[in-house]
Amino acid sequence: MMKCASPMVLLEFQCPTPQVCVEKCPDRTMTLVTAVGKIESEDWGYYKSYCRADPGTKSVPQILQEKLCPAYLISSKPFLQRCFPSLGKKGEVITVGDQETFNDGDKIRDAKDLVAGMKNATIVMEGRQVAMKIFEDYTKSWYWILICLLIAVVVSLIFIVLLRYLAGIMVWVMIVMVIAVFAYGIVHCSIKYVNLKDTPGANITLQQLGFQPDFSVYLHIRQTWLAFIIILAILEVIIIIVLIFLRNRIRIAVELMKEASRAVGYVMSSLFYPIFTFFLLTIVIAYWGVTAVFLSTSSEPVYKVFNETVCPHARETCIPENFTLSNMKRDCPRSECLFAFYGGETPYHKYLIFLQFYNVFLFFWCANFVTALGQMTLAGAFASYYWAPNKPNDMPAFPLCASLGRSLRYHTGSLAFGSLILAIVQIIRVLLEYIDHKLKGAENKFAKFLLCCLKCCFWCLEKFIKFMNRNTYIMVAIYGKNFCRSARDAFFLLMRNVIRVVVLDKVTDFILFLGKLLIVGLVGKFFFFFFFNQRENEIMTVLVGSYLIAHGFFSVYAMCVDTLFLCFCEDLERNDGSATRPYYMTTELHDILMKDTDAAQTPTSRDMAMQLAALDKTMEN
Repeated sequence: MMKCASPMVLLEFQCPTPQVCVEKCPDRTMTLVTAVGKIESEDWGYYKSYCRADPGTKSVPQILQEKLCPAYLISSKPFLQRCFPSLGKKGEVITVGDQETFNDGDKIRDAKDLVAGMKNATIVMEGRQVAMKIFEDYTKSWYWILICLLIAVVVSLIFIVLLRYLAGIMVWVMIVMVIAVFAYGIVHCSIKYVNLKDTPGANITLQQLGFQPDFSVYLHIRQTWLAFIIILAILEVIIIIVLIFLRNRIRIAVELMKEASRAVGYVMSSLFYPIFTFFLLTIVIAYWGVTAVFLSTSSEPVYKVFNETVCPHARETCIPENFTLSNMKRDCPRSECLFAFYGGETPYHKYLIFLQFYNVFLFFWCANFVTALGQMTLAGAFASYYWAPNKPNDMPAFPLCASLGRSLRYHTGSLAFGSLILAIVQIIRVLLEYIDHKLKGAENKFAKFLLCCLKCCFWCLEKFIKFMNRNTYIMVAIYGKNFCRSARDAFFLLMRNVIRVVVLDKVTDFILFLGKLLIVGLVGKFFFFFFFNQRENEIMTVLVGSYLIAHGFFSVYAMCVDTLFLCFCEDLERNDGSATRPYYMTTELHDILMKDTDAAQTPTSRDMAMQLAALDKTMEN
């Protein structure tokens, strides 16, 4: 165990000592000298069960030289099919087998000397303990989690249906309920914080408590509830301030929500399209996972020479079957041919890491393609509603299926190209994270600063590309042009209507986000009240699952709003409301949008819009 503290162990993941498979880990601490001295006793028979071969009547030096038996045994516990010393504590003193010292056959050592050989396994042990605890919790309450997730589906559907008929009322009710849910959370956490005031041990800090595999321990600490109060209060204040400043804009966004509700009402099948997207993403994830596993397990076991003394063949590849008769063993009598890792010496094995990165890149590309297909399909369906002169009579019989067919037949190249650009940026971000992980121990401040800047820039670039791709797919669905031309048209159209983008589109996104928070809060409170005895792992699963479900349903609404908004901007530029060029938007939507945006548009912004329009026309010519 002392030799396992060598830095080479971190490189080879192997201790340079003989290893043997045993029926169970030793539960006694003794030395070879002590056991041989009682050769007729039970101790020697017990000790021999941990030898590589029966030593017979050989002396202790001969047994150790031939490495037939270990020099000493330490009381151990099994973990990950390995035996680790059973370390404990008496106050601040580390013990092994309830003793502060042990005899290694040569001298008396402190039990703390074993820590260096075990510290590399500490994180793994704690992680495994947490994983096993979470798994056990899930096996006991998976059906309650499933019930709550089904409730989240029902609540989301009810919200969508109510938005279809009561959009104006539902938006304000949703805003008030979100504020009320956060206020209740603050009150509940405050009560918990006060009730723990006189509880023994509740006043210690989170830093003093440290990491605990049982997360429920943190709920008995006052500082945990204080952190919850601060977080909820900050979110509550931010939401209230934003609502105060956007109170007039919300009225405008409500009209856009009403128009989106009518569009969704005529294309009700769009609400279930996220299920199809989820199914395709499941296939992509499964393919990526299976490929990654096959790549990881396509190696062969590699054996290398491990030695305790100086050896010219150290760390060279060896064959265990004939190692005892090889020149390596003759040159280094105390060396061992031990398993090092799974790999190989062929070019394939050397470049296996690049194949894994390529697999991750393909995963990003395919996942982005599936997402893009969903966006373009929904955009095409909702665009067919907007540009129908006589709604809904002039709409296709099956707008969603028709849009999906057009996307797959005519626009697969545009989808693949847009997904490729996004995948390249994402794989660069993965490489930056990989480099950051490798250089974590570096002390170069400039390198850390540069890496941090690059990660920040590429994060912003990814968000911008996602935003542009989304609007580009809408333009492709409307006009059927190629990706690059549609991206240019979408960019200039958004720039010419930048005030409308901020005033309408983003306010609507904020309202939909509040709707997601409300569904998460309602389902979370239902789970907490009716299944109070459940653990925090299940609660977090329900909250995250509810948010993803709500996001799936509201993403259809968000795509509908974005499509109608871009169609509205395009309608204003293509038509003037005359008899020969009438607007395709409804009269109510035209009145409220034009009135507000004209008031908000300054002369400077109008001039900028005219300049952008002229530039766009020049580029097109």
